[in-house]
Amino acid sequence: MTFQKGTLVLVDYTAKVKDTNEVFETTREDDAKTNSIHDVNRRYQPRLISVGESWVLKGLDDALLNTSAGDKLNVEVPPEKGFGARDPAKVRMIPLRKLGDDAEKVSVGDTIEIDERTGIIRFIGSGRVQVDFNHRFAGKTILYDVNVIKSLNTDEEKIMGLLKRNIPVDDSKLKFEIKGSELSVTMPDEMLMAEGLSTIKRIIANDIFKFVNNLEKINYIETYNNKKPEKPEAKLAEAKSEEKPVQPKAA
Repeated sequence: MTFQKGTLVLVDYTAKVKDTNEVFETTREDDAKTNSIHDVNRRYQPRLISVGESWVLKGLDDALLNTSAGDKLNVEVPPEKGFGARDPAKVRMIPLRKLGDDAEKVSVGDTIEIDERTGIIRFIGSGRVQVDFNHRFAGKTILYDVNVIKSLNTDEEKIMGLLKRNIPVDDSKLKFEIKGSELSVTMPDEMLMAEGLSTIKRIIANDIFKFVNNLEKINYIETYNNKKPEKPEAKLAEAKSEEKPVQPKAA
C-alpha cells in the first residue's frame, strides 16, 4: 500500500549532482565519510519526512507518494522540481570595497553574506567582484539514492520522531508520557539554555498536535538544579576522611 499525503516516514538517502557526481547531502555516515563531507557535529540517522508536504524537494516528495515501506529507488529530480532554474538577473557585479575588511581575504568560489543574501563569488578583478545569488545547485539535476525504511503509525512513534527532528540530543534523553489526551515532555538538560527555546517548544507542539489527533494538551517539564560550588573546607574534610590510618609496626 503506497503512502498517503501527510504520512510520516523515515527515509535514508544520498543526494548528488547528476553531471558532476558531487555528493552534497546524505543521512548515511559511511557515505559522508566516503565522499569527504563528514561532519563530526552531525548525527547521521534516517530523516523524518511528512510525505507530500514539501519537507524535501518537490521531485523527491512526488516520488515518495508512490512508494511503500521497504522500497529502494533512484529518483532523478530536474531543476524545476529541485533547486530551480538559473536566473541571470541574480548574478551581480559589486565594488570590492563593499566587502569591507573581507575584501582582501575572499577568493573565487567563496560563499559570502552581503545585503542579507547568500552568494558565491564567481570573479574578482578591476576592483569589482561578481557575486552569484542563485542557489548553488540552481539549474542542476539531482539524483537521490533512497531507502524507504518505515512509516510511523502509532502515537508513540510519531511523537518520538517529531521530538528527534527538533531536539538534537541522544535518543535516550528524549522522554515523554501520554496520559489520556495529555502529553508530558521532559526537556533534556542540554536544551534548557538553548537559544529560542520557547520557539522550539511551540514548533514541537504544533507538529505533534497536527499528527497526533487525540491530544488536547502538551506539558513541558523543565528541571533546573542549583549547583553550588563546594567549599574548600568541605573538600579538605572529604580528603581527610579518605586517608587510611597508619598501622603501628610490630615490635
